[in-house]
Amino acid sequence: MLVVVAYDVNTETVAGRRRLRLVAKSCMKYGQRVQNSVFECSITSAEYLTLKHDLSNIIDIETDSLRYYNLGTNYSRRIEHLGVQRHIPADGIMMV
Repeated sequence: MLVVVAYDVNTETVAGRRRLRLVAKSCMKYGQRVQNSVFECSITSAEYLTLKHDLSNIIDIETDSLRYYNLGTNYSRRIEHLGVQRHIPADGIMMV
């Protein structure tokens, strides 16, 4: 399934800047960055639960915000894009 994770971390303090880096690093384990604070993650249900658990242990719920958009498995027709594409489509072919 495809899950979009969007976050806003308060970076006014050193601890906030650290949380921002940790959130991004955790999201990178599961997906790819498509905007500064937005990741697309092609993951299983178990990975989704793990990701949510990991991120909930990082953020400060008093000052930060996390949003999850579960687009399911048939997501390709639900996504519209305009402008420069900064990532490889999750269902696309990648050659190394």
